[in-house]
Amino acid sequence: MKKQKGFSLIELLIVVAIILIIAAIAIPNLLKARISANESSAVGTVRTISTATVQYSAQCPNLGFPANVTVLGPGPGDCTGAGIIDAVLVTNTKSGYNFAYAAGAANAAGVITTYTYNANPINRGITGQRSFYLDQTGVIRYNQTAAAAAGDLALQ
Repeated sequence: MKKQKGFSLIELLIVVAIILIIAAIAIPNLLKARISANESSAVGTVRTISTATVQYSAQCPNLGFPANVTVLGPGPGDCTGAGIIDAVLVTNTKSGYNFAYAAGAANAAGVITTYTYNANPINRGITGQRSFYLDQTGVIRYNQTAAAAAGDLALQ
């Protein structure tokens, strides 16, 4: 009788079943880790914008807070292109989140004294769970189910 080389069908099915069981355990954890990483990146971006707006208002006291995020980005280092943040943050999309900056109205002297900044997941539950909100107070707020706003919980 000649001995056959290779694996039997049963052995291959057992190996495939083991791989599927491991995948079923690992994939949900991988998705949770990705959501957590995206949220951490979004909070970091919101903190960076908070610092950048304060720095810009100190650099350009006659303008106050920036009229848009673009003036915080790469440029000559003056009030038209402060060079405080990198070009990635100016695009308003990063790590599964959309970011939106809105300057408040200028006062009689032409100085902008308020702003809001929102970070919302592109696909809630897949790219991120929480939305984040920032205004001139520097307090980052979040909401689990909708776009975050001024009255929501503060990030600890």
